[in-house]
Amino acid sequence: MTSPTAADVGFRSERGPVLIALMLTTGLVAIDSTILATAVPSIVADLGGFTQFPWLFSVYLLAQAASVPVYAKLSDMIGRKPIVLIGIGLFLLGSVLCGFAWSMPALIAFRAVQGLGAGAVQPMAVTIAGDIYTVVERAKVQGYLASVWAISSVVGPTLGGVFSQFTSWRWIFFVNVPLCILAGWMLIRTFHESIERRKHRVDYAGATLLTVGMSLIILAVLEGDQAWAWNSVWSIGAFGIGAVLLVAFILVERKAAEPVLPLWVFSRRLLVTTTLISLGVGAILIGLTSYVPTYLESTIHVTPIISGLAVAALTVGWPIAASLSGRFYLRIGFRNTALLGTTIAIVGAITLVLTSSHPSVAFVAISCFIVGLGMGLIATPTLIAAQSSVAWTERGVVTGTNLFARSIGSSVGVAVFGAIANAIIAQSSAGEHDPATVQHASSAVFLAVAIVAILTIAAGFAMPRARVEDVELSQQSPIAE
Repeated sequence: MTSPTAADVGFRSERGPVLIALMLTTGLVAIDSTILATAVPSIVADLGGFTQFPWLFSVYLLAQAASVPVYAKLSDMIGRKPIVLIGIGLFLLGSVLCGFAWSMPALIAFRAVQGLGAGAVQPMAVTIAGDIYTVVERAKVQGYLASVWAISSVVGPTLGGVFSQFTSWRWIFFVNVPLCILAGWMLIRTFHESIERRKHRVDYAGATLLTVGMSLIILAVLEGDQAWAWNSVWSIGAFGIGAVLLVAFILVERKAAEPVLPLWVFSRRLLVTTTLISLGVGAILIGLTSYVPTYLESTIHVTPIISGLAVAALTVGWPIAASLSGRFYLRIGFRNTALLGTTIAIVGAITLVLTSSHPSVAFVAISCFIVGLGMGLIATPTLIAAQSSVAWTERGVVTGTNLFARSIGSSVGVAVFGAIANAIIAQSSAGEHDPATVQHASSAVFLAVAIVAILTIAAGFAMPRARVEDVELSQQSPIAE
C-alpha cells in the first residue's frame, strides 16, 4: 500500500468510498442507540410488558459488550471484512425480527441478536480506519466517524418520534434494513484486504469462558437494584459465577496457542492506561446521557425532544474536538492531549454541578458541549495511540479491548450512578416524582461524574511520555485497495 498524505483524507480521495462505507456502518449502531427511547411508550402500549421494557436496552448492551473481544480476536485471525459483514448480517436479521416481534419477551430476545451484530460492527469500523489511515490522518477520520454519532443523536430520537406518532414503532427497526444492505454492499464493493492464509487454533474454551463470565458480571451490574436487590441470591450468584469463570478464563489464556484476549494487553503500560481512560469515558458518557434528560424534564418540565437536544450538545462537541485532536497530539504528544481533554471535561462537569441548583437548558447544553470537547481530545488520541503501538495482527484485539472497556465503564456507571440517585430518593419523604428530590439526586450524579473525570486524569498522568514517531509501528498492513 502506498503511503498516502493527509490531503488524501476525505470523500473524494481514493479511500473515500471506504470511509463512506465505514460511516454508514457506524450509523447503524449510532442511530439504533438513540431511536428506540422515544418509541418506548408506543411499544408498551402495543405489546404490554411495562416492567420488562428496560431489558430492551440492557440485553442489547449485554450482547454487544460481551461479544466485542471475541470478534476483535477473530478479525486479527481471518480479517476485518468477514467479521464486519457478519455483524451487519446479524444486525439486519435482528432488526427484521424486532420489526415482527409479537410480544415484549420476543422483542427482548431479538434485541439480543441486534446487540450481537453491533458487537462486531462498531469495533470493526474503528479497526479498519486504523488499518488504512496513518496516525497523522487518523484523527481527522475519527472526526468523520464521531460526526455520525452527533448526527444520530438528533436524527435518531426524531425518527423514533415520527415513526411512533405517524406510522408504527416497528419502522424504527425496519428502517435499518436498507441501511444494512447499503453498508454491506459498499463494503463488499470498496473494501478489499489480502491477508496471509494460515491454519489457526481457535480458542473456543477462552471465548466461551470470557463471553459467559462477562455476560454474568455485566448482567449483575446492569440489573442490580433494578430487577433484583444487590444482596439477593440472583445478584450474588451472577457475580460469583461470573468471577469464577473469569478466573478460569485467565488460566486458560495462559496456555492457549492463540488466546482470544492475550494477557500481554494488560502488561504494556500504554495499553493499560488507555484502557483505564476508556473506562472513565464510558462512565462519564452514561452519567450525562442517562440523567440530564430526567433532570431537565422533572425540574423545569421541558419536552423530551428539548432535553435530548441538550444532551446532543455533547455529541456535537466530541467530533469537533476529535477532528482537531491530530494537530494537538502531533505537536504535544498523545499523553498531553489526553490530559488537556480530561481537564476540559472536568471543567464541563464541574460547571454542570455548580449550575444544577438553577435548572437551565442553556447551562446544561453548554456544560455538555464542554464535556464533549474534552471527550474528543481524550477518546480519539488514546485509541489512536493504542492502535498505533501494535502491528496489524494485534490491532483488532487492542481496538476491541479499548471499546470493551468503554462498555464496561458505562455498565458500571449505570449501577453506581443509579445507586447514588436511588439512595437520595429513598431518603426523601417526597418521593421520586418531587422535582426538588430529582434535582438533588441529579446533582449528586453530576458530582460523581466530575469525580470520575478527575480519576480519569490520574490514568492520563500514568500514560508513558511518547511522541507519535516513538509509538507508531510500520503502517504496512494486509490491505490492498
